[in-house]
Amino acid sequence: MELCLSGIKKSYNNGKTYAVDGVTATFTPGVYGLLGPNGAGKSTLMNIITQNLKTNSGTVTLDGVPIDHMGADYRSLLGYMPQQQTLYDDFTGERFLWYMAALKGLDKKQAKEAVSRTLDVVNLREERYKKLKSYSGGMKQRVLIAQALLNDPKLLIMDEPTAGLDPKERIRIRNFISEVSKDKIVLLSTHVVSDVEFISKEILVMRSGQIRARGTPQSLLDGMNGRVFEVLVTPDEQAAYEGAGYKLSNIMLTQDRTCLRIVSDIRPQIGQVRAVYPNLEDVYLYLAE
Repeated sequence: MELCLSGIKKSYNNGKTYAVDGVTATFTPGVYGLLGPNGAGKSTLMNIITQNLKTNSGTVTLDGVPIDHMGADYRSLLGYMPQQQTLYDDFTGERFLWYMAALKGLDKKQAKEAVSRTLDVVNLREERYKKLKSYSGGMKQRVLIAQALLNDPKLLIMDEPTAGLDPKERIRIRNFISEVSKDKIVLLSTHVVSDVEFISKEILVMRSGQIRARGTPQSLLDGMNGRVFEVLVTPDEQAAYEGAGYKLSNIMLTQDRTCLRIVSDIRPQIGQVRAVYPNLEDVYLYLAE
């Protein structure tokens, strides 16, 4: 299975603002992490792939066939978890999943198995009879993940799937996404670098509607060698760095000084400086901010 984006553009304000500007990419089964700040174009790109938005130009194809020509056949392969979705407050969690299963075209037998399976996946079996209005933010997030999985999709699009989850649930969902990705294309948008650091086949960094970098986590890290430094500074030296506009990925107080983690093309000169191995947060700060 191969999903191809070719020259995708989407503009607003009568063509004055491009939310997505010439994106070309190919995806095969595995997890792809999509990183970028607010306004980078991540959600717009996902809405184009899910056919919630039409492009101004460019094409999206699945195994060589334009998705606009596939109709219901394409939607049957698709699972989508949007960043925000209005829920029916008076529905129970289970009733909501049954409702979504019906919209996806599952028959009664398929729906029963799918609802039961996905409740277990997102750890909501004990809360399935509670109304959605009583759910916490994290529980609502989990039920949205469950509805995206009902039809066992081959193409899974997830926009900020772990937002609002506690660390234990975040790890649970992350591990599940990794497990199901063997025969699925999973495109996962997030602001939390750790969500994609260890499960992604590749990471794409977006900024201003364009893909600014793409590669395996290791290749992106390798590209940052010599650009990340830790610097021990006094308060006056720290102020000099902050005033100069350096990108600071971490500030840690020590007993008598402060340790700054700096991302820069140029080796800092003030304080006690040493080069350190980069992490993906450094990559994100360097490429996306």
